[in-house]
Parts: sequence; structure tokens; C-alpha cells
Amino acid sequence: MGKYVTVIGGLVSIIIGIWGLVSWWYSFVILLKGSVPTILILGGLAALFAGISEVKDSMQTKKEEAKPKEEKK
Repeated sequence: MGKYVTVIGGLVSIIIGIWGLVSWWYSFVILLKGSVPTILILGGLAALFAGISEVKDSMQTKKEEAKPKEEKK
């Protein structure tokens, strides 16, 4: 029985969401315009930190590969 309630609740939510989107289209567009730059900034920061971490890992790997060569000499 709980599965059916979830499906019905989902359908009702979709219908209310579509009605709200149509009714408040202008407000939705303003929200979208305001959120896109924020999402781009946060995505850029995440990519920057991931790239820096990858560079650090690469440098650490190169250092670790160079150590055994020095010990063999």
C-alpha cells in the first residue's frame, strides 16, 4: 500500500510543480538567472580544488618514484 501512496504523492507533486511553474514563470526565470552564476562559481571552485589536488598527487607520485632510484645508486 505504501508504494501506491508514494506514486500518487509523486504525481500530485509533479502536477502542483507544473502548475506553479506556469503560474510563476517570471519569478522562476529570475531565480534561474540568479542561481546560474552562483552554480558556475561553485562549480569552478570545485574544479579548481580538484585540479590542484591532482597536481599535488602527481608531484607526490613523481617524488616517490624518484626516491628508489636515488637509493639504488
